[in-house]
Amino acid sequence: MTLAIEIVAKGLQRERQKTGLSLAEVARRAGIAKSTLSQLESAQGNPSLETLWALCVALDIPFAQLMEPEVNRTQLIRLGEGVTVSSEIAHYKAMILSTCPPAARRDLYLLSVEPGEDRLSKPHPIGSVEHIVLMRGKAVVGLIDDPIELAVGDYICYPADQAHLFRALEPNTLALLVSEQN
Repeated sequence: MTLAIEIVAKGLQRERQKTGLSLAEVARRAGIAKSTLSQLESAQGNPSLETLWALCVALDIPFAQLMEPEVNRTQLIRLGEGVTVSSEIAHYKAMILSTCPPAARRDLYLLSVEPGEDRLSKPHPIGSVEHIVLMRGKAVVGLIDDPIELAVGDYICYPADQAHLFRALEPNTLALLVSEQN
């Protein structure tokens, strides 16, 4: 589990450009050196959770917004492979799976699924997205044309405004589903 500095660099550049602030001004507001911010925007270094948090405060954005890669299609994160940040002051790591777009609604569901017939879902309203974290068992999940096999701890995100499925491969499969609508 490592921090994907390229995602951080792109996020810092994108968010700083949205504000129209200079490197020097963002660094001043965050209480860090301008050279540190410049290195981070160049995908160099290994920022701490505290440094990233200070930058988010300076940019007036939610923490996870900085870490969110731009995703237009299905997104898969295997257990242990996601973008993580670590604290300098505690044995604490956070793996960001997804941020919530502005004005979106998210509903959470706990799915208990048994092998047998697939759960086929027709397209939901335009802009709908589903996020699933597999908690127990194995399953095939995602768009009907391109489903992906998940193991415990894997995360998948896909556009739910297209036909999709959930197929349990083991008894007592358990998953967390987050349904998002804009």
